[in-house]
Order: sequence, then C-alpha cells, then structure tokens
Amino acid sequence: MANSDEFPGATAKSAPEDRATEGPLDEVEANPVRPYVDLGGVKILPREGLHLRLEIEEGSKRVVAIGLDYAGSTLQVQPFAAPRSSGLWNEIRDQIADQIGKQGGTTTLREGPFGPELVAEIPVAAGLGTGETSRLARFIGVDGPRWFLRGVIAGEGAVNAEAASQIEDLFRSIVVVRGSAPMPPRDLIPLRMPATPAGAPEPGNA
Repeated sequence: MANSDEFPGATAKSAPEDRATEGPLDEVEANPVRPYVDLGGVKILPREGLHLRLEIEEGSKRVVAIGLDYAGSTLQVQPFAAPRSSGLWNEIRDQIADQIGKQGGTTTLREGPFGPELVAEIPVAAGLGTGETSRLARFIGVDGPRWFLRGVIAGEGAVNAEAASQIEDLFRSIVVVRGSAPMPPRDLIPLRMPATPAGAPEPGNA
C-alpha cells in the first residue's frame, strides 16, 4: 500500500483552509448548544425555508442520502468514512467524471469555494415532461478528519451566483458525526430519520 507521500495529488486532503472554523464541521468542532436536527452521520441546522428529504434505498430501506431544498436549489449530501491522514475527494472526483461521461454527459473541473469541484451537464431522460435535454449540477467535496462529505448542487445554485452562495452557506453549516466505530474508507456513515420532525420550528431559532 503506497503512503500519501508518494502520490500527494491523489490522496491529499481537499478542503477549505478555514474548514475547522467555518465548516463543514466535525462533531467536536460544532457548538453543542445549537439546535441541530440529528440525522445520524450528519446534523443539519434548521433555517427558514429549508425543506429536508431522506433518500431511501429501495431494497434495504436504509437512508442513503439527505436531500435539502433551499432558496430555489437542491443540495444532496452524503458523509463517508475516510482515512485519518489522506483524503478521498481527488480520487472520487475522477470517478464521478468517468460515470457522467458514460451516461453521455460532460464535466468541467473548476476551482470553487470548497476547492476543486465538477460542473456537470447531465442528460435528462426523455419522457419526464420537463422539455429539458440536460441539467446542470455541481459536485462538491470536502475531506475532514476521518470523513469525507460529498454534495451535489442542482437548481438555481448551479447557475446563479447569489443562489449559489446561499446553498454553499448551507453546506458549510453541516456537521459530520463520524463516530468512533471502525469503518472501511468510502463506507457511507449511517444516516437515520431525525428524532424531531424535519422542518419543525426549533425553539429560539431566528
């Protein structure tokens, strides 16, 4: 197994320099008194106009992603286990580009607010009644301590700068709860239904 010194490009962590203070945060970095909605592997800070959806895998019935609808955009997030000293985003990004290419889509690599991101043009299946032949999506990723958080932004946040900053702020506010159990890198950190109803007003939340 090669160590990270041999291939710094592929295994280096990719994250904003201010991640530990501005987010996405690790559980130990988050303010414990903030009224987060606990979804297992991630915690979400409720805000006005935010709608939360759980994406369930058909066969296993497990929660495989969190969908957030906010400010005309959608943000899908998934937390994964990662090695302590190396990152996953540089490697996973290439795989996403490859998958989209096989679907007949195109991807463009650019520098975004979280580091490198992929802007993808993905073909839309005929018969959906939207009249669109393709849709734009931004794939973003941040390597944290022993975790990797992936986000997919669609809707206004993929095409409009003002909407993008609102959805990026939402991504920054997410807290990842890695837990202490050993997990192979790339395994999805378990997600679950919130203990409080999603979208319920939280006391003291302005």
